[in-house]
Amino acid sequence: MNKLLLGKASFGDWRPVHFCFRLNMIAVNPFPEVYGMRRTAKPVRKKRLSARPAVPKRSMARRTRAAGIHFAVIGDSHVGYGNSSAIFKNLLSKAVRGGNKRFVIFGGDNTQAGANHGAQAAAYYQDFKNTVDSTLGSIPYKASIGNWEASTQALFTQYLGAVTGQRDFPGTQGKVKYVWLDCAPGAFSADSLKLLRNLDNQYYYIIDFHWPLRVSGITVDSSHVLSASETAKFFAAIPVKVRERVLAIFTHHGHKFYRKLNNIYQGYPKTKFFVTGCSGDYKCKPNGSRGYYNATLTINGSSYSVDAYRVQV
Repeated sequence: MNKLLLGKASFGDWRPVHFCFRLNMIAVNPFPEVYGMRRTAKPVRKKRLSARPAVPKRSMARRTRAAGIHFAVIGDSHVGYGNSSAIFKNLLSKAVRGGNKRFVIFGGDNTQAGANHGAQAAAYYQDFKNTVDSTLGSIPYKASIGNWEASTQALFTQYLGAVTGQRDFPGTQGKVKYVWLDCAPGAFSADSLKLLRNLDNQYYYIIDFHWPLRVSGITVDSSHVLSASETAKFFAAIPVKVRERVLAIFTHHGHKFYRKLNNIYQGYPKTKFFVTGCSGDYKCKPNGSRGYYNATLTINGSSYSVDAYRVQV
């Protein structure tokens, strides 16, 4: 099968060169440069690229930034008794120092108005209001009525507004309501219970009134706590659909700080409950029961919550 051919060698002479043919295919070509032939490049095997792990796409949705609305809760200043006016003025200025407070709650017994059968009530209310207005400036506030003011309700209304009501909580675009109630004599007024029954479940609520509720575990003196029947009346008045939207309840009267942050009553697993200390000179010990709450309403998307921490003065 082999055939003898003559080929020109690279050194200039002729000599036999063996080529091996198999059909039409050249098996060996020892002098490709001589015959103008190029080596056939071997086919390159393509490397199979390993699949890269899929990179998750970044969500285009904006992250919601939590907004904190700061407010203060102050109770039992008893302006008109002893040195209460000066003590209260000093404490209030500390509570709003820094300029980040959006609202201030005053929880009753703001004045000693009932003393001497109300003889100096107007002067005490005026003193309290002057201090509040000059210290807070443009910061909105609302005062609840306390037992020392119960006998002078007309004057309370004249100087400090309605004894029962609700308003938008600042900075919430109307989504959170502030509710204040009248339980000054140790029982809720008919108007207060009516207001509770008409609360709407499209809003969230922060509620304030003077006497503490009788919740399990409370450490406030029993004589300064509402009866079990009044406590039950309060919780029952709030519609079932609204109960999970009551963020916090602030109370006073006991001149002692206390808080319970969950399961305050059957049907209220998340509502937080607070009792404030005092802020004047009447049965109010400095660096103990005297002080206020620094509180924050936090809004994170559709989530709303309230936290409050005592500040002793």
